[in-house]
Amino acid sequence: MANYLLDTNHAAALVTLSHPLRQRVLQRLQAADTFAITVPVIAETLFGIGLLPRAAQNLAEWARLRRSLVCYAPDETDAENTAALQRALRRQGWQLATVDGFVAVIALRYNLVLLTSDKDFVPVPGLQQGNWLVP
Repeated sequence: MANYLLDTNHAAALVTLSHPLRQRVLQRLQAADTFAITVPVIAETLFGIGLLPRAAQNLAEWARLRRSLVCYAPDETDAENTAALQRALRRQGWQLATVDGFVAVIALRYNLVLLTSDKDFVPVPGLQQGNWLVP
């Protein structure tokens, strides 16, 4: 059993019925793996899938799938840890957006594997990552 956190680029793909990532996530859910999202990722995902030509279908499919995902809401400690992570990375020459900082901190806090295609997470120490968007 594995525990994953979806970044926006992975969460948004779930609404496309024929997407290979969707099929893999559904199979892994049946095998008792868990998948989670964060509140900032929900906002980014809903914004993105709501802009597409199939917005109504996307949003309906998201509502159906959302019930299968654990949701983590960042708290004040997560905000403090995000700011500290951003400062530490900035001193090393890396820029990490605040939303990405929250995603990284949540993944670290709950020991989740972050599924992302975003290279901005590469310098985050101790962060387990995977990319299911590549074959």
